[in-house]
Amino acid sequence: MKTQKLTVLEKVGFGSGDTAVNLVISSMFLIVAYFYTDIFGLKPSHMGVLFLVARLVDAFTDPLMGMITDKVDTRWGRYRPYFLFLSVPFGLSIFLMFTTPDWSYNAKLVWAYATYILVTVMFTSVTIPYISLIGVLTADPKERLSANGYRLFLAKVAAFLVTIIVPIMAEAWGDGDLAVGYQASMGLMGILGTLLFLFCFFTTTERVKHEVQDKTFGEQLKILLKNDQWLVLCAVCFTGTLGYVIRSSVAAYYAKYYLGADAKMLSAFMTTGVTGALLAMIASTWITKRYCKIQLFRWTQLAVGVLSVIMFFAVQPGDIWLAFILYFLISFVVDLHAPVFWSAIAESVDYGQAKTGKRVSGLAFGGISFFQKAGMGAAGFIVGLLLTYFNYEANVEQSAFTLTGIALMLSVIPGLFHAIMGGLMFKYKITDKYYEEMKRDSLADSALAEADPNIS
Repeated sequence: MKTQKLTVLEKVGFGSGDTAVNLVISSMFLIVAYFYTDIFGLKPSHMGVLFLVARLVDAFTDPLMGMITDKVDTRWGRYRPYFLFLSVPFGLSIFLMFTTPDWSYNAKLVWAYATYILVTVMFTSVTIPYISLIGVLTADPKERLSANGYRLFLAKVAAFLVTIIVPIMAEAWGDGDLAVGYQASMGLMGILGTLLFLFCFFTTTERVKHEVQDKTFGEQLKILLKNDQWLVLCAVCFTGTLGYVIRSSVAAYYAKYYLGADAKMLSAFMTTGVTGALLAMIASTWITKRYCKIQLFRWTQLAVGVLSVIMFFAVQPGDIWLAFILYFLISFVVDLHAPVFWSAIAESVDYGQAKTGKRVSGLAFGGISFFQKAGMGAAGFIVGLLLTYFNYEANVEQSAFTLTGIALMLSVIPGLFHAIMGGLMFKYKITDKYYEEMKRDSLADSALAEADPNIS
């Protein structure tokens, strides 16, 4: 198989797209729940329902966007044009979501629904093409893994911006009004997201051409459901996102109320998690050169379950240093799998083509995105329900029952989902060796068919 090496510039350009995407994802994971309850002023139960409703919208928009990318090809390619034409609306939607109007509670709730769903739609419109892009940049699995290492490293840069720079700018620019501060600082992030998508567009090339099946949604879905490895990744994506979002969403509450942190320490605690995740991107790329990437995926997620239980029982309210250390370890271990997962999606699409003789790409990536956002929505709903169950009230001293609930939401509850995720990966079989053998067999079959068209 002819290798297709990517330049460092193209890998950085590809990664810049995920920096843009993660300005939204990181805000949704790390600060939007805290923003909605403690700054915007929503009740936790109302916030949870909002997150769930937005995912119902995704049930329609994700498959639709996947079908569009399959059917529409342009002189710029199938996926890159969306970065060019939707980058500005994408950036504007971020600004609007973090705008807090001085209205009645019900009117503000309507605004929250409208702007959050707008972000959801814009996010889908650029993310489905983006996560599909790696499949056409190169056919080399090692290059895909390397490019995803760049991508996920740069994605954590966005998380740094959200956790460090945004809170500082919000406090400085708000002049005592955090709502105004968050509007301004996230508006700047929106502008940055627009520029990063344009950079991604101009520095990448779609060089792998795939024959896409011209079939209806139902026909494509039927083919896709025969891809058992893609189905495993869907389940993995959903459960892993549940764990990741629950933990990330409650980190600010944990720092503020369980550890008694001020604004600077709150930012430092969330930044500790991002730092662990950032270092994991580097370590994962190094480890997977020497160790089976699928085994790494399996055992790291099981380890997260163990570490999460340890953190719950070891850290007591106010134990700042121990909390920081264990949170760093969990954040580091949990993200060692990330480059592997996003490379595995493209390989599962190739596996489906080898198994069925038909390629379903856009819907496959759209389906993964749907399960990711379904996990985000379900996690947000669970966070809202649990905060309500544990009697959380914004900006007051919390009871021992509430603090215990917050600690469980940061540790044991998400840790359980990650342990399930690791267990599910024992059903996944596309290692590098398996993938290379599959590609060789496919090429051999193609050459045989060309030599004798009567062979079926």
